[in-house]
Amino acid sequence: MLESGLIHTEIQRKWLTKLQSIKDEFQAHAAYNDAHSRFPHENIDWLVKEGYTLLTLPKAYGGEGATIEDMVIIQSYLGSIDGATALSIGWHLSTAGQIFEEQKWEPHLLDQLAQAIQEGALINRAVSEADTGSPTRGGKPSTHAKRSGSEYVLNGVKTFTSMLPALTHFLVSGYNEATDQFGFFLVEKETPGVSIAETWNVVGMRATESHDLVLEDVHIPQENFVEVAGGSKGPNGWILHIPSVYLGIAQAAADYAKDFAKTHQPNSIDYPIGHLPTVQQSIGEMESLLLSARAFLWSTARTYHEAPDAPVWNQTSASKILVMNQGLKVIDLAMRIVGAKSLEMDRPLQRYYRDMRAGLHNPPMEDAAYTNIAKSELNLF
Repeated sequence: MLESGLIHTEIQRKWLTKLQSIKDEFQAHAAYNDAHSRFPHENIDWLVKEGYTLLTLPKAYGGEGATIEDMVIIQSYLGSIDGATALSIGWHLSTAGQIFEEQKWEPHLLDQLAQAIQEGALINRAVSEADTGSPTRGGKPSTHAKRSGSEYVLNGVKTFTSMLPALTHFLVSGYNEATDQFGFFLVEKETPGVSIAETWNVVGMRATESHDLVLEDVHIPQENFVEVAGGSKGPNGWILHIPSVYLGIAQAAADYAKDFAKTHQPNSIDYPIGHLPTVQQSIGEMESLLLSARAFLWSTARTYHEAPDAPVWNQTSASKILVMNQGLKVIDLAMRIVGAKSLEMDRPLQRYYRDMRAGLHNPPMEDAAYTNIAKSELNLF
């Protein structure tokens, strides 16, 4: 990937080189973290220390000013190194990128958040709830805020809060009883009443520690009701960090299978299995799937800064679906090449498979994406 002709900016070259230098160290923790559902603290600490969390913060706010395309390319490579690390930090990159692009907050609050990020803060949206299912399906959050003098008092429980052990700031979706509006409340981790319920026990993306965020009588300033839901003028390109990570995982699986095919030689043949036509067919199919997924995802991301007024709702939704479906096929082919050994717990392919399956449940959900694309094509919106 580092030699790809699609890599063309200094910020891309800089971070791909830096990540390549730390690749072995990041991967050294991956199997243990997965087995024990342990958050990759060392990896995230390194990323914060090196300034990776400033990537999508605009230059005017002290960041690197990366484009969506930059983020997608760099996150794809990080995903190939360690999927849980990439998905975790990707939520911060995406959230920060969207906040500062949309400029919905009061200017002084944007300045405060930018300063906090420069000092190591990590932010993510807390949207999902047990009773509402995927937030993309339109369920109304039961989390609510009541007015109390110049403050709001927030109560609720948020599920699937990725990177929760490391987050310092949360954008909590909820209902504002005082204004009869749904929107987002800015909450800092150290605010009294904020706690973590360690509920994360799943088969994929185990190391993200996406526990429940519990809010019990959390008092926040009135101005921390920072966003009213709805009213977006266009698609959120920053959400492309999700397929970027899964593209990277699929690439890692393909790379492992190719290395295996080059070296594995059962005593029934006189050469490595990479010489077998059936294996070559599978490798060719894997690479074709990766090439098409990468080209579509990266071209969609590039459109956001080369043609910012272009209508890319459909491409944005389709990117995630295409990458997921083709990525799952890539990993299936990789496991067929490696055979029964692919199921061994000390090999990474079984982890890639489980992590990739988790991506099916990240937004947008496949059926909702297809329906929205169809409505767009039929002018039903």
